[in-house]
Amino acid sequence: MTGKPVDAQAEAQRLTEYLRPAVASHDLLLEEVEIRYSGKQPTVHVVVDHAEGTESVDLDTIAAVSQSVSTALDADPNDSGAPYDLEVSSFGVSRPLTEPRHWRRNLGRKVTANLSGEENVTGRLTEVGEAGVVLVPDVPVKKGMKPKTGDPVELSFEQIRRGKVEVEFNRPDHGPDIVDTIVDSNEEEA
Repeated sequence: MTGKPVDAQAEAQRLTEYLRPAVASHDLLLEEVEIRYSGKQPTVHVVVDHAEGTESVDLDTIAAVSQSVSTALDADPNDSGAPYDLEVSSFGVSRPLTEPRHWRRNLGRKVTANLSGEENVTGRLTEVGEAGVVLVPDVPVKKGMKPKTGDPVELSFEQIRRGKVEVEFNRPDHGPDIVDTIVDSNEEEA
């Protein structure tokens, strides 16, 4: 950090490349570096994530990455020694789903797919492949009636502009056979 207000975007890009090895040493990906100038000193916000898998980054790992990033920033040859705040976090539920690995991480959750030139689709994410995803959409029902699901919908990543996880406070616990369960329940109702 140079310590003085600079082009935050250019400095964030420089820091992204500079900090990538420090984050990679923890087997994580550096998703984003953002610099916010407010108050007396800037805040460097670093977002990390697993390259694969569905597990989230635990707090112990965040603490270890934070220490590594802090050490790297202290050793930065472009660092002026000016104070800054450092925030390290992981991919959160409010972040858009833009990469196939983001979709894989949310397998089994209710998501909304924002499609190019088509109506959005909201449903349970049941499958993520190389070329796209499968959602089992919600079918609108009258208030007080048991929710129903529609037929699975295949969407290619080319169709999807981005996705969003829908927060569920009473999320059903779906195991690995979610597609079979949903299809079986629809066949029983027919």
